[in-house]
Amino acid sequence: MNRATLTRFLIDEQYDHHAVPADLRLLIEVVSRAIKAISINVGKGALAGLLGDAGPGGASINVQGEAQKKLDVIANEILLEANEWGGHLAAMASEEMEGPHAIPHRYPKGEYLLLFDPLDGSSNIDVNASVGTIFSVLRCPDGVTDPSEKDFLQPGRDQVCAGFAVYGPSTVLVLTLGRGVHAFTLDRELGSFVLTRENIRIPVDTQEFAINLSNRRFWEAPMQRYIDELLAGKAGPRGKDFNMRWIASMVADVFRILTRGGIFLYPRDNKDPSKPGRLRLMYEANPMAWIIEQAGGAATTGRERLLDVIPTSLHQRVPVMLGSKNEVAVVSGYHQS
Repeated sequence: MNRATLTRFLIDEQYDHHAVPADLRLLIEVVSRAIKAISINVGKGALAGLLGDAGPGGASINVQGEAQKKLDVIANEILLEANEWGGHLAAMASEEMEGPHAIPHRYPKGEYLLLFDPLDGSSNIDVNASVGTIFSVLRCPDGVTDPSEKDFLQPGRDQVCAGFAVYGPSTVLVLTLGRGVHAFTLDRELGSFVLTRENIRIPVDTQEFAINLSNRRFWEAPMQRYIDELLAGKAGPRGKDFNMRWIASMVADVFRILTRGGIFLYPRDNKDPSKPGRLRLMYEANPMAWIIEQAGGAATTGRERLLDVIPTSLHQRVPVMLGSKNEVAVVSGYHQS
């Protein structure tokens, strides 16, 4: 079968459907090349001494107050260096950095803003489980030549592109430009991403859920009720059995939902009152919510549509519930009632 490469797919979108401007197409290709480089480094693992914590004595802490892995730092540097000089970006922001990363003055600037989580699920690295990269593209506001944090604070519905990569048995890139969701698998012999799934659709019903059940005692009452009903199975009010799946890597859990349905839950809890949610709105929740909606699913904080949340800070955290539409409606209804 003669499958389309990512480049050919983007060119078709540009010329046949006028769905992607030339600069955005080139930006996506640059990001995809960075993802290939990250994939190579993830694959080397212990062979290249890339496992374990970063910093002297393994003591490096990022802006989130979390210990950085060596591959967190490497992935962040790869994405920054790859995207600095292409002329497509006005600025970048990373989960690993406190503020926006300006494009050096010696390089031309473009009209887009790039946000990324360079290595999602990095706690899985040392145990050889799936990790990934998440990214989101916004337009830089008109007339802004030196973007600041406030220029990034746009609701998720304003994204022009979102995607994520999963570094598993194969490296897969999932992408939306607002016209459905498509998956590309890295052909390691050709060195190209090849289109392997088009117009992905999530089943509206499911019997699978993904949640960290160890936090159960910290949840709000609506989430306690919802999970109790799922665990009760056929004997409970839902009248059917549910299976729990939890990989502790959002990219892997969301990819499974795109493959066979399900619901992913990281709800609000009282474990740390200063953090109303665990996941970052700009780097994780917004791009994943748009991908899920474009595939026919739904995404909410429990109280409002995720893509309608107005950001207040670059590293804002929010509760996240996304996946099969009917199941998201049930848990959202419990919160709203």
